[in-house]
Amino acid sequence: MSRGQAVSAAVAERVLRSAPRDMRAGIVFIDGHSGAGKTTLAREVQDALATRTGVAPQIVSMDELYPGWDGLSAGSASLARVITDGAYQRYDWHAAAFAETRALATDRLVIFEGCGSISPDAIEAAAARGWSYALWLALPQKTRKARALARDGEMFAPHWDAWAAQEAELFARTQPLAVADEVIHPA
Repeated sequence: MSRGQAVSAAVAERVLRSAPRDMRAGIVFIDGHSGAGKTTLAREVQDALATRTGVAPQIVSMDELYPGWDGLSAGSASLARVITDGAYQRYDWHAAAFAETRALATDRLVIFEGCGSISPDAIEAAAARGWSYALWLALPQKTRKARALARDGEMFAPHWDAWAAQEAELFARTQPLAVADEVIHPA
């Protein structure tokens, strides 16, 4: 088992311990700056929880909520409404427009992964729905930038600085570390 898989299995175990017996109404938030490993951790936690419970959680990427490269704050602000409504309209990055409506699962855990997923409003909406567990991933900026650019290449490179500025503004306003249940320092 790799270090990443071991971390994910341990996170899945902590999620299970914090959850009530019926996890179906639960939400896990995985947040952090771009390149911190949120998507990878979400998939690994999904796999670990599916193995442990027999049911794979639904993953919703925050990328589906941002209305384009300048939409981090708007996407984050929409999350509480998405949780309350139980559905969202997916943003199509190629068409630069919102597309079909997608429903949140009601029969299994939902994992929201992406920048801006943890906010007091989202945590409050999740509490009204059932329970939640919020994870913040922390990595040095140099490591995150190298990972993000290796992952998304030339598509993300021209947007890195503007996106980082949006993250700084959003995280200063929403204070996700103040409401996170756990901070993880991935390798």
